[in-house]
Amino acid sequence: MPIIKPVNGKSPNIPKDCFIAENSVVVGDVTIGNQCSIWFSTVVRGDVNYIKIGNKVNIQDGVVIHGTYKKSATTIGNNVSIGHNALVHGCTIHDNVLVGMGSIIMDDCVVESNSIIAAGAVLTKNTHVKAGSVYAGVPAKKVKDISQELVSGEINRIAEAYIMYSSWFND
Repeated sequence: MPIIKPVNGKSPNIPKDCFIAENSVVVGDVTIGNQCSIWFSTVVRGDVNYIKIGNKVNIQDGVVIHGTYKKSATTIGNNVSIGHNALVHGCTIHDNVLVGMGSIIMDDCVVESNSIIAAGAVLTKNTHVKAGSVYAGVPAKKVKDISQELVSGEINRIAEAYIMYSSWFND
């Protein structure tokens, strides 16, 4: 069973249609939307600030989502994929975003809709990713505008695939 527990009187709110892996941790002031999946060894820790996660979000294996005490909450929009071993900390991610494997998004960053954060990218504090951008590198910088092929072929494809994958575990 996953660890799902209250902290300071605030309990996670998780719809029944979500997949929460057995060894994941979801604690505190966490609100999760419909058709989401929280994969193996993931930690969603709403102890020091709130975490809001939209619909059709997949948080893949080994991800850590957290915030900063009394300063930076974490908000994730709809149709977002957060790749394996990413760190999402005290930031805002809008709709239709792909966060690549091993990337880091730090406090007070904003990632606007229809964007991709490349695998291994590091968005330092206060980075603002404009809609339709691809960011890569350390520190991450804009490398190109996103194409419609990347929106449908990567962002939407991955989000839909993870809804299917999670259904395999609900049988």
